[in-house]
Amino acid sequence: MTTDNTIDRYELRRRMEALKSEHRDLDEVISRFSDEAPADQLLIHRLKKRKLVLKDEIKRLEDLLLPDIIA
Repeated sequence: MTTDNTIDRYELRRRMEALKSEHRDLDEVISRFSDEAPADQLLIHRLKKRKLVLKDEIKRLEDLLLPDIIA
């Protein structure tokens, strides 16, 4: 039997893995665009900004899944 808490944690993990995948994909895209001459600096900047937003969201989800334990 699953509880709402278990389902919520599963959904958080699933969402976090999807964000990590997008973050990795952006790494590849940014690398490819950076190697092209001339590079579209505005596009690269926007992709890097999106990557930072993803990183922050991943960290937030990790904190929800793994709360600090004060010993």
